[in-house]
Amino acid sequence: MKIFGIVGWKNSGKTGLMERLVADITARGTSVSTIKHAHHNFDLDVAGKDSFRHREAGAREVVLASRHRWALMRENQAKEPLLSELLRRMDSVDLVLIEGYKSDLHDKIETHRTETGQSLISARDQSVVAVASNVTHPGLGVPQFPLDDTRAIANFLLLRLGLSP
Repeated sequence: MKIFGIVGWKNSGKTGLMERLVADITARGTSVSTIKHAHHNFDLDVAGKDSFRHREAGAREVVLASRHRWALMRENQAKEPLLSELLRRMDSVDLVLIEGYKSDLHDKIETHRTETGQSLISARDQSVVAVASNVTHPGLGVPQFPLDDTRAIANFLLLRLGLSP
């Protein structure tokens, strides 16, 4: 199972690029799963529903299942799980695209928009192997792509991972 990350500051285009890459790469016949890191508390459940009530009552894990999908919700006891732990729990696919997890050492593309006012992560992070931006950054030592050129970005990461583009 190959992994590749998408990182960037808030409102830099990470989620949009993830969505477009999943659509493009799966259309080529490559199986893709995703992991999204959240820096804040989140809930997939609805207050008052049975599964929410199970968790509120103290269940450590709750599985919500139907004929269309299932989800496992786990309450973290002490700390956030490592990316490697999450990857071990996933079914095998050709590619796992990871949104976030800036500090991990897997290869990443950085999304960047000048209007965010943020500096480039790639300037100080060697695991960023390319930048997708709404402007060109002269002198940058990694390949650059227009943020909306999904096909070129997909070709780059598939070639880098040894998957057919």
